[in-house]
Amino acid sequence: MTFFHLAILALVQGVTEFLPVSSSGHLVLVPALTGWADQGLIIDVAVHVGTLGAVMVYFWRDLWEMTAGIGRLATGRRDAGAKQAGYLIIATLPLIAAGYYVNLHYAQLLRDPKIIAWATLGFGLVLYLTDRIGMTMRRMEHLGLPDALVIGLAQVLALIPGTSRSGITMSAARLMGFERGDAARFSLLLSIPAIIGAGTLKGWELVQAGDAQLTTDALLAALLAFTAALVSIAALMAWLRRATFTPFVLYRMVLGIFLLAFTYGFFPISGP
Repeated sequence: MTFFHLAILALVQGVTEFLPVSSSGHLVLVPALTGWADQGLIIDVAVHVGTLGAVMVYFWRDLWEMTAGIGRLATGRRDAGAKQAGYLIIATLPLIAAGYYVNLHYAQLLRDPKIIAWATLGFGLVLYLTDRIGMTMRRMEHLGLPDALVIGLAQVLALIPGTSRSGITMSAARLMGFERGDAARFSLLLSIPAIIGAGTLKGWELVQAGDAQLTTDALLAALLAFTAALVSIAALMAWLRRATFTPFVLYRMVLGIFLLAFTYGFFPISGP
């Protein structure tokens, strides 16, 4: 793959991973709209791993508190850090089970522009409604086991490209009354185990493939995505301190309608 191709993929992933607009959907659409060959799931996961590094750097304090909290469990003390780590694990379990099954049977089937178009539009409306309906009275410290389970079950829907993992988990958190900034914070922290799981699976496939060029492409794409994602996270968190999800909803509406027009033949769409 050329540097330009990798840079476009990394920029798309880095900017969209933590915004509620579906990074996976955008990555699938890059070859569909440009005529480039599909970059494949390994490159997709490589740019996801790059964004993983960005979220770990941005939320290093939370990660430190959770790590220290887990360590203190050995002494019989259970603090906020340990509880938060536990909730992230619980919220990740449904995705692990569903993700394994989907990767085994439906990984390529779901990379369909029509599915992406409808998911972009439909789950954009879900984001709008939950943001409007949800109260803004709960903070991260109010998170409990039922909340973690609901958010974790909602995250399973993100296996459908176009849904947006961050978008659907933020929607679930907003529906339960969490403030926008705290909904985004838990959603972004929840991306860590999700991306680690996918990255480990595809990383092992990469090692088995023994393709030196593919390995180099994957590493470069991950580095570029890391840089773009770090800027994107900072911008999102700053925005949500003073505004709503409405601009992201409007973007999804426009994109969804545009994609439906292409995929149902109103305009020609490039093939891979």
